[in-house]
Amino acid sequence: MANKRKGAAFGLTAGERVFEFVNTFILIVIGLMMLLPFLQMASKSFSGETAVLTGNVWFWPVDFQTGTYKYVLRESQFWSSLKVSVIVTILGTAGAMIITCLTAYPLSKTWLYGRKFFVFLFVFCMLFSGGMVPSYILMKAIGFVNTMKVLIIPGMLGIYNMILLKNFFEEIPEALEESAQLDGAGSLRTLISIVLPMSLPAIATIGLFYAVGYWDNYMTGLIYIQKPEYKPLQLYLYELVVETQHVDNAGNPKTMEALEDAALNTESIRSATIMLTCVPIMCVYPFLQKYFVKGLRVGSVKG
Repeated sequence: MANKRKGAAFGLTAGERVFEFVNTFILIVIGLMMLLPFLQMASKSFSGETAVLTGNVWFWPVDFQTGTYKYVLRESQFWSSLKVSVIVTILGTAGAMIITCLTAYPLSKTWLYGRKFFVFLFVFCMLFSGGMVPSYILMKAIGFVNTMKVLIIPGMLGIYNMILLKNFFEEIPEALEESAQLDGAGSLRTLISIVLPMSLPAIATIGLFYAVGYWDNYMTGLIYIQKPEYKPLQLYLYELVVETQHVDNAGNPKTMEALEDAALNTESIRSATIMLTCVPIMCVYPFLQKYFVKGLRVGSVKG
């Protein structure tokens, strides 16, 4: 009887406590499965050549060195690609959020004429695309190939993100917007002054989705970019991985000589480049974390 009262005082039954323990254990295991490969890669990037080649590096650097990072940071193409990725991510995310908000807001209004048709059209285009070849022909025809525009403009409207934001806008009480309109505010002023400030969790979450999408996108560059000055960082990383794998398999005399002079190996170079690629986008997460958990529930109730 006393145990039942104690359990009731904490608000958890015995079954709920068991579920909480098992759930916590599973989440810890999943978290470690994601964290440990990252730690091993970081350890390889700081470990000596012999330790990496013999497979003695696990989750802590062996024969600590920073030569791999010096080698990567000396590459001019790394800095050129980094600049491209930063510009694409900033401009793309800003433009995508503007277009997404301007599209989602009117579609959240039941009085919009043809609303269901437009939503159906957007969803249809999200599920069915024209394909890679027609897309390349289109981009070449409008002069986007081998320009930074092809990395920014085509991804400015994510239909899934727009639908999530539309569902969030639908949850905002209409009385607030009606009050603003009675005070003389138009639709655009209402969106900027009333709706967007109340939608910060959704804005932050979807903005983070766009930023990560732009930062991690290498396929667009792989298809449309041949000029080195327009290659994004992820495409540079992809080509580096392919190149170093080729060195491992076939051996490029010039590359092998440069690595041997620096007492480095291709595995460490790949690891260091991946770490440098991850750091900038990881720095964004702490600033958006307070919005992220709440924003993840955007659109989870309404369809």
